[in-house]
Amino acid sequence: MTPLRQKMIRAMDLKNLSHHTRRAYLAAVNGLAKHYKQSPETITNEMIEDYLLYLKNEKGNAPASCCLVLTGLRFFYKHILDQQIDVGFSLTKTPRKLPTVLTKEQVWKTISAPKNLKHRLILMTTYAAGLRVGEVRRLKPDHIDSQRMLIKVVDGKGRKDRYTMLSKKLLKELRHYYKACRPQAYLFPSTYKKNKNKPLSYETVRSIYEKARKKVGVKNGDGIHTLRHSFATHLLEAGYDIRKIQVLLGHSRLSTTMIYLHVSRETLSKVPSPLDLMDINHASKEDSTHGPGHQT
Repeated sequence: MTPLRQKMIRAMDLKNLSHHTRRAYLAAVNGLAKHYKQSPETITNEMIEDYLLYLKNEKGNAPASCCLVLTGLRFFYKHILDQQIDVGFSLTKTPRKLPTVLTKEQVWKTISAPKNLKHRLILMTTYAAGLRVGEVRRLKPDHIDSQRMLIKVVDGKGRKDRYTMLSKKLLKELRHYYKACRPQAYLFPSTYKKNKNKPLSYETVRSIYEKARKKVGVKNGDGIHTLRHSFATHLLEAGYDIRKIQVLLGHSRLSTTMIYLHVSRETLSKVPSPLDLMDINHASKEDSTHGPGHQT
């Protein structure tokens, strides 16, 4: 490990950054250094701009991904090299895309696809409780509160704890899983013996979802976060209050949860077209009464 990397890890630890943020920031600096095959200390602002344009135009990275790289680089140059980087890259014209949502049938096929019991329970828990990948990875057996039918989410996004629902069907499956696998430190531990007291990696959980989705022929819904989107939308379509869904998801702002109103088929289908509100027969009679050449 290089001295610069050690200093950056220490700085991120002092800032109490989340594990996900640390990984992203380290990857940003590492990617820049590998691209130019030289130390970040010798890289100029213009070279950083060229690298971001390379990521956007040639690699096809989304503007949000490029900005995350830039945020990581700014952290490194400010806190490690004591330099300010002046790079003109922004998200001012980034369109907001609606989340992809699976039907209930597609969700059930996907979460039932894995033959491996642990893999099946990971997908079922993610959907049933509306969890993020990092949240389902870090679940521990004592986070399952069967008395109050709640799941405690510890250290969620923004380092916040919250409670979400515990499905009766999920509880039944989790009890069967616990008897069969006897998890200790984490509910879904790593399969490697040397890491048996550590959670599964992000890559493993994402791979479990992608393999299951493709196995049953679900072509839409890239990324396991689709299960969380589907959780929120299906609750909304079932008639549950959007503010309660906001709490279950752990959103700080209601506006973030409101996006599911735009993808809810039930919500949209209840709004009639203005064409259907027209009294065609009445309108036709009025026109015939006025006759040709009538002015209003």
